[in-house]
Amino acid sequence: MPRLFEDDGAVTEAGLDEWRSEFERVCARFEPRFYRTESREHFRQYLRGLLAPLERKNSWTISEFTGERRPTAIQRFINLTPWDEHTLRDDIRAYVMEYLADDRAVLIADPTGFAKKGKKSAGVQRQYSGTLGRIDNCQIGVFLAYANTAGDRVLIDRELYLPEKTWCQDLDRRAEAGVPEEVGFATRPQQAAAMVGRAVDAGVPFAWFAADEEFGQNPGLRRYLEGAGIAYAMAVPKTTDLATFSVSKYSADTVENTVERLRSQDWVRRSCGIGSKGFRIYEWAVAETGVPGHQFVFRRNITDGEIGYFHCYNPRGETMSELVRVIGSRWPVEECFEAAKQEAGLSQYQFRQYRAWYRHITMAMLALAFLAVLRHSTKKGHQHLWTTTTT
Repeated sequence: MPRLFEDDGAVTEAGLDEWRSEFERVCARFEPRFYRTESREHFRQYLRGLLAPLERKNSWTISEFTGERRPTAIQRFINLTPWDEHTLRDDIRAYVMEYLADDRAVLIADPTGFAKKGKKSAGVQRQYSGTLGRIDNCQIGVFLAYANTAGDRVLIDRELYLPEKTWCQDLDRRAEAGVPEEVGFATRPQQAAAMVGRAVDAGVPFAWFAADEEFGQNPGLRRYLEGAGIAYAMAVPKTTDLATFSVSKYSADTVENTVERLRSQDWVRRSCGIGSKGFRIYEWAVAETGVPGHQFVFRRNITDGEIGYFHCYNPRGETMSELVRVIGSRWPVEECFEAAKQEAGLSQYQFRQYRAWYRHITMAMLALAFLAVLRHSTKKGHQHLWTTTTT
């Protein structure tokens, strides 16, 4: 492996060559999906712009960065040029698997919000976004992330959430935003199930599925995963009934009550990963449900005693240490979103059309995959190599 950085942190010529070589490999791999020479050039320009160290990454700034005087060509590439964003998504997934595939990997479903002004962008409305931490005018995207045991994280699928009343049932609004007639309402757990299904059909290797409360308390998603034989670890509300797994504040035997019956020796300390402040160490306990393969895991903060509750479908009977690892793997998806938004332009688009959202997001996913593969190839400590794109 050539030396990529000088002692003062500057990128070496070998580092620049590695970046350029991988960029050319990626372009050569994906350009055949675009039928015309102009489309292939615009693909290359857009990808390079998403990887560039620009403060904002939209059609104007990307066009200026790549030498275009106006954003017309880039806007046409996203809005009108014939190409299949779903086939490109599948190609990205295959590219990722060549480098990051892991039989013990975790699939993670998580929504993220995109703050938007106005009422024209597909799926936009005032709605709660955990990303924004408030109710705001925004779009919600549901993503499927892939986390392997080597610490690599990347996005492999995406769906735009369309609110039922304000979008799916408003035919005029749908038509204006270019929402296809065949697209109907789907809850976010249903979108997650569809993405997991695509990963399974594509032969993506993984051992677990993980998600937050919104998904963990959804019986339809749980039935789908269990029917497919997919082990999962998902957060649930403290009012979840230990027997029926449904959320009910009237139950006398909730997971919250179960915690109160645990003894001090039932708790063990484990790290569930490394965060910005070092190892994330909590106290953990497991309770059996009486239903084969189903367990509840409790996570207690050693500082303030706050409890987290997790429903695990563990048909292989894996150890507590493995359950802790899987639960801990859900948090880095936020770091994945942060990298995608800051370094790959995931949220910095100005397109309103339904299909344009998928196209931009898919291109940003490719940029993120490029960075993930490059980091994986150049080993730990070389995470800033992509900033050389101005060279």
